[in-house]
Amino acid sequence: MLIPLALLTVLFALALRYTLKAAGLSDIPLWRRFLPLALLLAAAGASLLRAVDVPEPARLIAFPCNIASIALAGREIREHRARASAAD
Repeated sequence: MLIPLALLTVLFALALRYTLKAAGLSDIPLWRRFLPLALLLAAAGASLLRAVDVPEPARLIAFPCNIASIALAGREIREHRARASAAD
């Protein structure tokens, strides 16, 4: 039981790091900066439903939203780095 909790903790930490880094990029539109953060907050809200004994939304929504937020934020960061290196 401890290993899945550790993996989810690492996944959440990565999602938080990437979404905050993507939110700090200033050369992309505002909605693209905060879409990964919105997905992360939706996942956190779905996970909090477990506390009130409603586990189904957490099972269906939380993990995919976390993965999507990491993927979107990672893509934005990679594109930003590519634009910055092309400008040099």
